[in-house]
Amino acid sequence: MKIAYLSTFYPLRGGIAQFNAALYRELEKEHQTKAYTFSRQYPAILFPGKSQYVTPEDHADPIPADAVLDTINPLTYYTTAKKIKTFGPDLVLTKFWMPYFAPSLGSVFKQLKNKSRIVSILDNVIPHEKRPGDMALTRFFLRQNHGFVVMSEAVKKDLLSLHPTARYLYHPHPLYDHFGKAAERKEARTKLHLPQDKKMLLFFGFIRDYKGLDLLINALQQLDASYELIIAGEVYGDFTSYHEQIERLGLTKRVHLHTRYISDDEVPLFFSAADVCVLPYKTATQSGITSIAYHFELPVIATDVGGLKEYILHQQTGLIVDRPDAQLIAEAIKHYFDASMIEHFKAAIKQLKDAHSWAHLAKEIIDFQNTL
Repeated sequence: MKIAYLSTFYPLRGGIAQFNAALYRELEKEHQTKAYTFSRQYPAILFPGKSQYVTPEDHADPIPADAVLDTINPLTYYTTAKKIKTFGPDLVLTKFWMPYFAPSLGSVFKQLKNKSRIVSILDNVIPHEKRPGDMALTRFFLRQNHGFVVMSEAVKKDLLSLHPTARYLYHPHPLYDHFGKAAERKEARTKLHLPQDKKMLLFFGFIRDYKGLDLLINALQQLDASYELIIAGEVYGDFTSYHEQIERLGLTKRVHLHTRYISDDEVPLFFSAADVCVLPYKTATQSGITSIAYHFELPVIATDVGGLKEYILHQQTGLIVDRPDAQLIAEAIKHYFDASMIEHFKAAIKQLKDAHSWAHLAKEIIDFQNTL
């Protein structure tokens, strides 16, 4: 089968690119697969981070992608479709996570859908940070697809609210497996200049308002001095309010800041140094951070928003907090350590890992498109 995969690929970086690379590598094992990516993903003025591109420290998978689509140049919507038509794919795949991409991707797919099956893997349908016109753009994009892959019940619900007749495949988010092995905990803490004798919480990933870091900082203030927090990830926006909160609550010595893009080589250190990963999100659909944590067999504590509880089995692989509330988050963290749940949860995570492989997702997508 010929597969065209149009999305974020090397030299672009981030979680979307990592997802695409892992799935591409599985698909190419049995199918003629060609990657297409953005010549411009975001204009620099709209990108909230420091860089859209990999650095030498990232060691990203160099997928050989054809950079063809400029999201703000409509002429490339036609040249991209023409190039993909020349390849002649049976299946065209993409990843969709925000309405900004609806005009470019939707326009390309509108030109291709009479020749190829179009399937989009949906991270979000309704965005976390809503703007006027979002729903109209998303509806336009959805109409250009034959089918969808959803990885949480929340995304499925949002999809059907906008496109009631949509055909979809439900598959849990696979576990990231390209980060290598976990480090020894003592070594990881030494390299990150962390104390060896503290209960270490990890907040990992891009720092955005909806992820509830302010709630976790407030929760830390309610815990005794044996608890400390690692904040690791690039800031999308302004970190000033978090700095002020940390200082106001007297937590400067208990919070370890790594507010920058974390390269793949560094990821094992953070997850190996921590005792638990905390997702204090205020809204969510799903989270790739859970997949990274499970790869390193690190339990997760998360709020009950969106589809997070579909990945975190309460009292088995982690704990679910009823709602985004600092006191409840603090109580869950304390319970986790007081009840010595770490080893029990790690054993359950080992069993879960086998059912969440990239190979399984690739096979399911191929089987699904054959039904469209």
